[in-house]
Amino acid sequence: MKLAPLFSIGALAAVSLLGCSNQSTSTTSASSEDTTVLRFSHFWPATSSISTEVFEPWAEQIAADSNGRLKIELYPSAGLAKADVTYEAATKGTIDIGSQAHGYSNGRFPLTQITELPGLSNSATQMGCMLQTLYDDGTLASEYEDSHLLFMYGGGPGALHSTDKLIRTPDDMKGMRIRRPSAVAGDIIESAGASPVGLPANDMYTSLQRGVVDGLSFPWEAVTAFKIDEITKYHTNIPFYSSALMVTMNKEKYENLPDDLKQVLDDNSGMALAKKVGEVFDKHDQMAIQAAKDKGDEIIDIPDPLNDPDWKGPLENGTNKYLEDVNALGLDADSVYEKAKAASAACKV
Repeated sequence: MKLAPLFSIGALAAVSLLGCSNQSTSTTSASSEDTTVLRFSHFWPATSSISTEVFEPWAEQIAADSNGRLKIELYPSAGLAKADVTYEAATKGTIDIGSQAHGYSNGRFPLTQITELPGLSNSATQMGCMLQTLYDDGTLASEYEDSHLLFMYGGGPGALHSTDKLIRTPDDMKGMRIRRPSAVAGDIIESAGASPVGLPANDMYTSLQRGVVDGLSFPWEAVTAFKIDEITKYHTNIPFYSSALMVTMNKEKYENLPDDLKQVLDDNSGMALAKKVGEVFDKHDQMAIQAAKDKGDEIIDIPDPLNDPDWKGPLENGTNKYLEDVNALGLDADSVYEKAKAASAACKV
């Protein structure tokens, strides 16, 4: 996949003036008959940092580079496809482009989700780089043969956030209902004695309000993006897991484009986008942590849980269980895990 610079700081500033509308617009020289419209559905709120600082400028850049012949319409908050079936909707052509967390389709991307295991990533930038590296070198490519993958990206480390008490050790989690974002995090949550509950991010606010769950494992940026900061008061700042995410396109739609328009998409895909998302997420993770401190929330830091006497056991047990489950599918999980560790080291910021 060819990589190229995305857009200048000046272009980003210009795009920010557009606001957070439900779909992107651009001034182009192409007539409506010459324009191919691509409908892009993602689960992030329209006001989230990834929507305003990545997806909107990305759509605007593609419109500019194609002289108005490609127009990407943005549908945030799962506007055209539910969060857990967005990838499938893109493969079937219900939408043209979609962004989904791999954890929403547990079992569909077992090799990719190895990258979510604790100890592999300490930032969104590192996570996105690791994911894109493993896709580009062919390690994970077989899991996306039914779509045209535009780029991977990763979330920052998923900390633990709760409404009623601070989680200092795994023993504090016993009996709690914790939202799990993926099978990887679910195995770790269960090994700590809590009950993992599967919920899309869009349902988290009301689930916490109603007591359906007592807490969640979530990156800091997402805590503010989904307004979870309004409900949670206790935070265990631990790199519990990292989320793998992707932006994919309907394969037939891509292949039917003229070569020059394919090139526009190719030039605005791949590692450059993975790193761009990482930079945005990492910045907003730090802003969210500071906001929680300013609000007076209680926060505890566990920066190296794999070497912490309380946390090491549950994290290692969850890791081993996930790798064993993937091996049981006839896949070489151990080999991918080793490649993920190598990519992690190469991508370390």
